[in-house]
Amino acid sequence: MPQYFKDVRAEMKHVSWPSRRLTIMYTIVVVAISAATAIYLGLLDYVFSAVIKSII
Repeated sequence: MPQYFKDVRAEMKHVSWPSRRLTIMYTIVVVAISAATAIYLGLLDYVFSAVIKSII
């Protein structure tokens, strides 16, 4: 078990972490795409619900 943690520590030194600015930009992109997807799916749900109600 101690060897595992040594190996993890060694591998973590090889990781290339993004800068704070890049992390913030990626977070904004993810939130914007998620919001756009939610709005799109909500509109589709509303339209399909209205169509189904008018058929019934």
